[in-house]
Amino acid sequence: MPRNLQVILTDDIPNVGHSGDLVKVKPGFARNFLLPRRLAALATADNVARIEHEKRVALAKAAKLRAAAQELAGKLSLIKLTLKAQVGEGNKLYGSITSRDVEAALADQGFEIDRRKIAMEPIKELGSFKLTLKIANGVDAVVDVDVVPNA
Repeated sequence: MPRNLQVILTDDIPNVGHSGDLVKVKPGFARNFLLPRRLAALATADNVARIEHEKRVALAKAAKLRAAAQELAGKLSLIKLTLKAQVGEGNKLYGSITSRDVEAALADQGFEIDRRKIAMEPIKELGSFKLTLKIANGVDAVVDVDVVPNA
């Protein structure tokens, strides 16, 4: 009986490895836990080649998505949004400007950005603000927002 088996992980497993890693594990752990739950596959030559191919395809796809995200971030950085709001005494806003309002203003400009990707606290006063948009993992865009009183 071998002391360790080589398997290819198909899922991230804490304290063992990440998806696509080639790891050595105890035979009982592989036979009783990893293989029945399809968390790993035996490291045969065919399986190793298949996983390597899938990794290359995933990296190419991620690079393409990242390039598109950087292009979008460049376009967004050139935008300056002007949001109108009702104000009361002392230029205090009635309510606040939220990510939902910024999402709608970006949609009017032709950009479909999910409001959950807009990092901001509600704006409760007039002025100019810089908002960070999380376009993709590691790709951020900064958008200038001016809050002006509604005429």
